[in-house]
Amino acid sequence: MRVAIAGGTGFIGKALTNALLKRGDQVWIITRSRSVKAIHIHRMLRFVTWSELEVDSSQLEGCDAIVNLAGESINQRWTTSAKDRILHSRQWAAAKVATLMESLSQKPSVVINASGISAYGISQDEVFDEDSKTNVTDYLSEVVQLWEEAADRISVDRLVKLRIGLVLDRKGGAFPLMILPYRLFGGGKIGTGKQGLSWIHIEDMIGLILYCLDNDKMRGAVNASAPEPVSNNTFGQAIGHALGRPHWFPVPALLMRTFFGEMSTLLLDGQRALPKKALDNGYVFRYPTVKGALSQLIGK
Repeated sequence: MRVAIAGGTGFIGKALTNALLKRGDQVWIITRSRSVKAIHIHRMLRFVTWSELEVDSSQLEGCDAIVNLAGESINQRWTTSAKDRILHSRQWAAAKVATLMESLSQKPSVVINASGISAYGISQDEVFDEDSKTNVTDYLSEVVQLWEEAADRISVDRLVKLRIGLVLDRKGGAFPLMILPYRLFGGGKIGTGKQGLSWIHIEDMIGLILYCLDNDKMRGAVNASAPEPVSNNTFGQAIGHALGRPHWFPVPALLMRTFFGEMSTLLLDGQRALPKKALDNGYVFRYPTVKGALSQLIGK
């Protein structure tokens, strides 16, 4: 299989690239600039910039799939300019994929476009699956709505909108920062601790993307989250257990809002989402429970 990845230098993109190369696929990393350093040297790995594709897209003729993971990190203080960049980067990347698809004679049969669990809006009590209605309740849910609208304009036989939860990885993403207070014996619930957390282990994140690439039944919205969403308090207790550290030091919501501003919603609010489509179509999670996932990531 020939797969093009936009956002292939991010921590999910790197893991996906390695998995594709390991199984013998050819990978094209689409970047903004040639200044991006290669992940590693591999005979089946190629790099191309968006500017080069605008001039000549023939390098991707006959490509089997495009995976679009591009978008500026939300892990920054949400100033007005930052919020504009976060939204624009996602709309821009989806629009670039749409233009690329139009330019190709031999088009990929599938595009997987990243999205977010925030599509369902904030809720403390509801549990969502792919049949649930989307809802705009805050900035992030609005971003996801506009992001998916941009993805819907991509002309492709099969479009997967991958609604990604919190990806747990030992070295990448937010997880290393989340466990730091526990390593320092200062971990505890954040706010009420009742807010939902939809998470997924990095190995299942990559496994699910591969499953979507290979299975024609996987289309439309797909929740990329484990079958066991948990509360913030339960998640913290599981971290404490895996590390052998106490879960005792609560962080007041007011303190979080004071330090992080609007971005504090990432930790103070949430939703519980189930991967109904993945389960119904036969995907088997390697880490379905938070206890198993954290045991593997942290160990003793």
